Amino acid sequence: MSHIAPERFADVTVTCKANIYFDGRVVSHTITLADNSRKTIGLIYPGSYTFNTDASERMEIIAGGCRVRVDGQADWRDFPAGTWFDVPGGSSFAIEVTAGIAEYICSFG
Repeated sequence: MSHIAPERFADVTVTCKANIYFDGRVVSHTITLADNSRKTIGLIYPGSYTFNTDASERMEIIAGGCRVRVDGQADWRDFPAGTWFDVPGGSSFAIEVTAGIAEYICSFG
C-alpha cells in the first residue's frame, strides 16, 4: 500500500471555497480534473474525527501520518506518508492524528 503521490495536478478546476470540518481542524479544497473526476486535497490537525462516506474513497497520506479504523474493522491501522487506504461507499471511517499535521489527497470512486 505504499506509493508515490503526485506532486501536482494539471488541467484542473479548483473550488475556492474550503470544505471545513470540526471547527477548522480538518480543511480541504475540491479539485475537478479534465475528465470530471473529483478529488479533495487537505489537512488534518491533531484530534480524532469520524467521517461518513457516500461514494467510495481512496485517502492518500502525502505528509505526516494518522491511524484509521474503517467501518466494520475492529483494529486501528497506522498510515504514514506514502501510504493509502480505501473506504467503501455508504460507510464511515474514524481517523486520528496524534502529532503534527496529516496532508492528504482524497479520490472519489
